[in-house]
Amino acid sequence: MERLEKQCLEMKLKALDMALSTSFGAHIGGGFSAMEIMACLYEVANIPSMHDVNRDRIIVSKGHGVLAYYTALWKKGFMTEEDLSTFETDGTQFHGHPHRNLDKGIEFSGGSLGLGLSYAVGVAKACKLKGVDNTIYVLVGDGEMDEGIVWESLMSISHFGLDNMVIVVDKNNYQLDGPTDEIMGLSSLESKLQAFGLDVETVDGHSIEALIHSLSLKTGKPRAIVANTIKAHGISFLENNKMSHQGILSKKKYEKAVEEIRSAYNG
Repeated sequence: MERLEKQCLEMKLKALDMALSTSFGAHIGGGFSAMEIMACLYEVANIPSMHDVNRDRIIVSKGHGVLAYYTALWKKGFMTEEDLSTFETDGTQFHGHPHRNLDKGIEFSGGSLGLGLSYAVGVAKACKLKGVDNTIYVLVGDGEMDEGIVWESLMSISHFGLDNMVIVVDKNNYQLDGPTDEIMGLSSLESKLQAFGLDVETVDGHSIEALIHSLSLKTGKPRAIVANTIKAHGISFLENNKMSHQGILSKKKYEKAVEEIRSAYNG
């Protein structure tokens, strides 16, 4: 766990560097709510090669979470520091929403919310038909669950017996326009997911220990992990603030954010 804690610190500091470097702004809130989730997904998933048909898949449906996604891929050796230095610059391959690039570890072009989960259902079904023994992990946001296609996908998972799927919901309680409860309340998300035939567990989405334990479970059924998180976790002036969804980080705010993140890790 200590190694993963150190990795998360490095991911967060690198993400702040990326956010500072671009004049286009960055999705800080949804990136920092998902840092521990992404680190743990790549710890648990079996991905010997992105061109190995038997590999586990990690599909990021909440495509705006690239600060967590790209830095996790960097720590796993798929992306380089040079790649990250081009984030959101002219001519880059690495935008504020990911473009599919297997050589760089990116399974899915994200950005149109809801499509990642439906894509993951198709991948899971295809792997089943081919007799591939793997796990399809998919990360969705709670704001993303406003999309109707999410619920069609959930209905399909149990119908097709896709016990090779694990859904992780980054439940940070905010979306672009404000608190999710005010925009489109989900009420009891867990009971809704259970009604679609999924095994459901609720965890602290910033606890590496809890995430690793939950992601490693095998129940013989499709699973959903509701990860309770904080938007822009660890950055006091952006936490639980809709303005953190996407914004430009000034040098002064960058320095304060770095100080707070380092302090939280005694670094």
